Order: sequence, then C-alpha cells, then structure tokens
Amino acid sequence: MEDTQRTSEPVNFVHRDEIWKAHLKVEKEAAKVWPNKWGFLTEVYMECERESVKLKEAVRAKHPHHHLAARPPTPEKNIHLGPPPPIPQTSQALIGWRTGYSHLQLEKYAPVHHGRRSFMEELGWPFGSCS
Repeated sequence: MEDTQRTSEPVNFVHRDEIWKAHLKVEKEAAKVWPNKWGFLTEVYMECERESVKLKEAVRAKHPHHHLAARPPTPEKNIHLGPPPPIPQTSQALIGWRTGYSHLQLEKYAPVHHGRRSFMEELGWPFGSCS
C-alpha cells in the first residue's frame, strides 16, 4: 500500500487512519446489506450442489469403477484402409516415394512459401540501410 519511492512528502498517519476506517465502514455496511440483496444466490447454489451430488452418486452406483475401466482398443466404427501404392524402385529406396502422389503429399492446399519475402523490401528500404 505504501509507496516506498516517495520519501520527500511527510506521511499523515491520521489521514491514512481515517481512510482505513472509511473503508472498513463501507465493507461492514455491504456485509449487512448483502443477504437481503444477493442471499437468493446461496439457495440456488445449495440446490445445484445437491443435484450435483445426486448425479455423481447415480453415476457411481451405475459404474462403480468407471475410472478404472480400460478404453476399447479400437474405435467403435471400423476403419478400412486400402493397400498403399507400390514403392518405386529408385536409388533413394524409401526416401521421398510418397511425393510422387498428389493425394499423399503433406501440403493439401498449396505449397508453403514461408520466408520468401524481405522485410526491408516490404518497407521499401534499401538493403544496406540496416546493419
């Protein structure tokens, strides 16, 4: 709360004490008014808590050890994969054989051109202006 950088100004302890008392008074008044103004929220919260406990107990009764159950090893619907295209006989053997097929390439939408532009060129500056 206290600013340690300001050492030239004298500290008025009485004024700070009055400010603190005003803050406490406002807080006490707000605590008195809160149940009348916002007390309905506690009832709604307690009702939600009760419903949550009931739902958790129902799930626990239906599946007592559901957190220990293993997931099925395969997805529910079967995935059918066709045979891969034949591997071409090249000097590289397996390296890069998928690049010849457009449907197997990694760039689905367009080739990637990151880093092909120059920041200096975009600003219209000469290339030797920054070093």
